[in-house]
Amino acid sequence: MDKGYLQIYTGNGKGKTTAALGQAVRAAGSGLKILFVQFMKNFPYGELLIAEKYKDQIFIDRYGADDFVFRKEPPSDKLIDEVKNGLQKSFEKMNSGEYDIVVLDEVNVSIYFGLLEETEALDFIRKRPDNVELILTGRYCPESLIKEADLVTEMKEIKHYYQNGIMARKGIES
Repeated sequence: MDKGYLQIYTGNGKGKTTAALGQAVRAAGSGLKILFVQFMKNFPYGELLIAEKYKDQIFIDRYGADDFVFRKEPPSDKLIDEVKNGLQKSFEKMNSGEYDIVVLDEVNVSIYFGLLEETEALDFIRKRPDNVELILTGRYCPESLIKEADLVTEMKEIKHYYQNGIMARKGIES
């Protein structure tokens, strides 16, 4: 690619990671290489299994967990360090020249919960190579990132079966 753009998938509705993964699969089908970085996701989500089939083109890294959210505790210093180090490693990989697309899945949520600083994400965005497409996902996207973006899609929840007590289903939400 001659020019890469900044895409953001945000909002409280379902489908942000799914949209980013769909973009990664589409890009892989065109011979592009994708670095798909997941923050705060240590559960064995189904997307990892399908991405394994494209392992020569879609490379997945994972940093951090989200269990502190469910325990209603602040994130530990160890977790914060892991996520910050993950962002730094992702930055180095992005600048290696190996990848056409970099996805930072749940980076917005990582900022919201204090695992990353907004300024760290802005620095990452502003220092990316011109030919790398960058995709950020997660609810609670800061306005400063939206201002930097070339494309912003907001997933808006209108109705969700979670509201009726339905838990995450394998292959649908996980």
